[in-house]
Amino acid sequence: MANIFKIRLQSRLPILVGIPPSLHSPTSVTSSFDYPVLQFSNKLKRSGLCRTNRRLVLGIGASFWGQLMNMAGNFGGKSFIASARTKGAVEQVLKDVEWPEQFPFKEEDFQRFDESPDTVFYEAPRFVTHIDDPAIAALTKYYSEVFPPSNTPGVALLDMCSSWVSHFPAGYKQERIVGMGLNEEELKRNPVLTEYIVQDLNVNPKLPFEDNSFDVITNVVSIDYLTKPIDVIKEMCRILKPGGMAIISFSNRCFFTKAISIWTSTGDAEHVMIVGAYFHYAGGFEPPQAVDISPNPGRSDPMYIVYSRKLATTNTA
Repeated sequence: MANIFKIRLQSRLPILVGIPPSLHSPTSVTSSFDYPVLQFSNKLKRSGLCRTNRRLVLGIGASFWGQLMNMAGNFGGKSFIASARTKGAVEQVLKDVEWPEQFPFKEEDFQRFDESPDTVFYEAPRFVTHIDDPAIAALTKYYSEVFPPSNTPGVALLDMCSSWVSHFPAGYKQERIVGMGLNEEELKRNPVLTEYIVQDLNVNPKLPFEDNSFDVITNVVSIDYLTKPIDVIKEMCRILKPGGMAIISFSNRCFFTKAISIWTSTGDAEHVMIVGAYFHYAGGFEPPQAVDISPNPGRSDPMYIVYSRKLATTNTA
């Protein structure tokens, strides 16, 4: 049976550097939805995992936020851990999810404060890292545990939204490691890549690779910038080999003017659910799973992974 409900979401905007004062007034959004309720809510709402570091809300992106705030769930009767800072809490978010039959996102969820071309925003190279050293070390350690062994014949990896560093284990090599990003100077400096491609996925989400080409695809702290994420995830499924692994990692940092509105108006647990939804609605993947690899909860950047494997038999047409 469908649950029909209406949410009135009111939120006070934070003071943001460079944002006109007129945008700092309280915002009220009314949204209506008709969909089967996910088994994910009351305990999530009480737990504090729904508290958001609200960087930017412009009256857009509230549709899915409203859904997340009203999802049900008690994860097999176990009480949900009280804070996203408690290591491992968000790993329960994708357990036994009953997804709505219909795609729950709306067009405004993928709008951004800055809709200027991404090629302009990323024109100048940034030879910096976007997460702190402990988070980088945690991600590298995770890769060392799940990647195929170095120099395995026939293995190919794709690092999507790549830059001058991929955070792969030191000395890791394969015959083919492809980087795809927006800044050629950054990609040229990446020592792990054997080749690279400059492409704006928000303009053209079609990936220029043959079907069943890669064993692993990584995407580091960039999923929040994709405005056509389902199209991109579908393409990832197409080019992965059967059983191949897609690894989406993210923290709580972003260029907020370029991140999609649903991301900037939600918190860590909701981000896990959102990325899990991408895998589910793209199709062709096993049920997504979440891993919390945050090295020092509350003291350094959090780090989360949502991953899935391409089904052994799938139709990507």
